[in-house]
Amino acid sequence: MLIIVKCILIISFLLVFFQDVKERLVYWFLFPIIAICSGILMYHNIIQQTLLITLGINIGFVLFLLVVVGLYSKIRLKISIKETFGLGDGLLFLALTFTFSNVTFIVLFVFGMIFSLLLHLVLKQKSKIDTVPLAGYLSLFFAIAYGAYWTGFLESVYTF
Repeated sequence: MLIIVKCILIISFLLVFFQDVKERLVYWFLFPIIAICSGILMYHNIIQQTLLITLGINIGFVLFLLVVVGLYSKIRLKISIKETFGLGDGLLFLALTFTFSNVTFIVLFVFGMIFSLLLHLVLKQKSKIDTVPLAGYLSLFFAIAYGAYWTGFLESVYTF
């Protein structure tokens, strides 16, 4: 059963990556699929009594980031958040809150953002992409992170 969930999760991450990079649009239903599949995996790997607290902290972290981006857009850049941050990016951020325990989630999220920046800088040289397909790059990073955990390269992603 869990192998099917893992396959669906990786396929969903890869679909988000390819769609966002190629078309700059992502099918909306992939985000709930990512949230549900990663939530099922988290449920089976974390102490159930801490599940809601973990989700609450992860969601709080993402909402804090979204507020900071919104304020930065409005105050510093003087433009709407809609012009600086895509809906798909926000939906992926929320879907990713169901992935791992708090510390692992925050560390992987930060490294995923760094990965996205570096990947964009490398690919921008070749393709002249103006906007950052952040949801796509983060999806690729989290697919790699799950793969690293399942193959034993990362020891534990669900412990505190």
